[in-house]
Amino acid sequence: MAKELITGAEALMRSLEHQGVDTIFGYPGGSIMPVFDALYDHRDKLNHILVRHEQGAAHAAQGFARVSGKVGVCLVTSGPGATNTVTGIADAMIDSTPIVVIAGQVGTAFLGTDAFQEVDLVGITQPITKWSYQIRRAEDVAWAVARAFYIARSGRPGPVVLDFAKNAQVDKVDYEPMKVDFIRSYVPVPDTDPESLKAAAELINNAERPLVLVGQGVELGNAQGELKAFIEKADMPAGCTLLGLSALPSSHPLNKGMLGMHGNLGPNINTNKCDVLIAVGMRFDDRVTGNLSTYAKQAKVIHFDIDPAEINKNVKVDVAVLGDCKRTLAAVTALLKERKHTEWSDSFEEYARTEEEKVIYPELHPATETLSMGEVVRAVSEATNHEAVLVTDVGQNQMMAARYFKYEKERSIVTSGGLGTMGFGLPAAIGATFGRPDRTVCVFMGDGGLQMNIQELGTVMEQQAPVKIICLNNNYLGNVRQWQAMFFNHRYSFTPMMNPDYMKVASAYDIPSRRVFTREELKSAIAEMLAVKGPFLLEACVVEEGNVLPMTPPGASVNQMLLEC
Repeated sequence: MAKELITGAEALMRSLEHQGVDTIFGYPGGSIMPVFDALYDHRDKLNHILVRHEQGAAHAAQGFARVSGKVGVCLVTSGPGATNTVTGIADAMIDSTPIVVIAGQVGTAFLGTDAFQEVDLVGITQPITKWSYQIRRAEDVAWAVARAFYIARSGRPGPVVLDFAKNAQVDKVDYEPMKVDFIRSYVPVPDTDPESLKAAAELINNAERPLVLVGQGVELGNAQGELKAFIEKADMPAGCTLLGLSALPSSHPLNKGMLGMHGNLGPNINTNKCDVLIAVGMRFDDRVTGNLSTYAKQAKVIHFDIDPAEINKNVKVDVAVLGDCKRTLAAVTALLKERKHTEWSDSFEEYARTEEEKVIYPELHPATETLSMGEVVRAVSEATNHEAVLVTDVGQNQMMAARYFKYEKERSIVTSGGLGTMGFGLPAAIGATFGRPDRTVCVFMGDGGLQMNIQELGTVMEQQAPVKIICLNNNYLGNVRQWQAMFFNHRYSFTPMMNPDYMKVASAYDIPSRRVFTREELKSAIAEMLAVKGPFLLEACVVEEGNVLPMTPPGASVNQMLLEC
């Protein structure tokens, strides 16, 4: 029987389908044209979303991955097409988001000749990927794709880059699908030391003031149920990192709020009062710890993590529990005694009342006629029964959205945490609508961040992606302005923004929109936005010089939070 010979480009299509891929975000160009030609015949199974910029493709793939739990895929050409994805790749690496970026490359005969749109993508991306590989032969396509997806999704997830030489796209190969579930020297899930489980349980069983820090690793490991059982059995209060906010419902009585620079008073101050600190799937980021020299020095520290590189990287731990937290949490829970820490848990309420009186109530019920960011966020959250997916851009809008949105469902926050990428929000929200078409997706952006990838309104228009876009417009680069006010003598150096008429911009893209100035208009505008089946742009004109509080100043201890500035 004669073998079926197909092109490397066709082999890529079949390999993607073999991996269960159904959605691709991309932009065509010269060096990837054979792949796009092959894609033409696979449109019934592979839905390609044409973005308007390759950075948008990478962020859309991230949004898709974060809400769906699948690997996001983007497809771009060589040279500038490939380098435009670098910000998204770096963002995915630091936030542990599984994406596979497939980029065209000049033919192998032209490598190293400075050919048109040639760039060393592997060299550029090796430091910011789990794996970066150049496919030079058609016969390597199936193997490379299988390996790429295995690496991207296994262990601590992250980005993978495949640099696809043009000759490998057009050469013929006898294709056979491949599966990769083992790579020598790559250990995605380290073995768990049974003694570490016992040691962790013993510390927790003897603790009088335990505090659990919940990170995104809980969501990445699908361990939300195991986390609840863990904290409930030993009655342990918990605080969540920015990326871990939806791992535990906001309404859970043991959820004491957000950790970090703009987090809640209780979990931050009590970090320096607890006797046992239990970190689950988080990396002790500087925005969470504040000054490391004063961070939780009184506490024994237990660290659950899948990545050995995170252990003792920033905070010295007493017990390291390595492994998949879905299994390790359950194993430790089985060894725990049922405890009550009523007095300790109640101590968070005093801080919550102080924060409510001095920060939250004034933000949600401002004395001024002008809208505040927090009241807009809370109104949207309430209108969606706290069940929507929150996507944010970066800046004050991000911190306000994280603080005042509420989360009742898993995988409900998509934000750029580690890299802090302005322009992330809009394309990530587009990706989220394809990752979870059954859920309402609301993206909050500032007037600065919206303009950074505003061209993706074209993608929204073409796809009718049902993104609910809320622009919190204060006519400033708000976060930088706040720091200039607090630490640079109110010298607003290049932070005031001259903005376009967003209503006209939305109209040009045939996206329904509304601008609001007062709280009397807000409720009806949100109802109108949510009633529209497709996209909607709501511009809320908010207080120009509002500040995000509380705040731990740079270099300060985690318990030295400012309530005013």
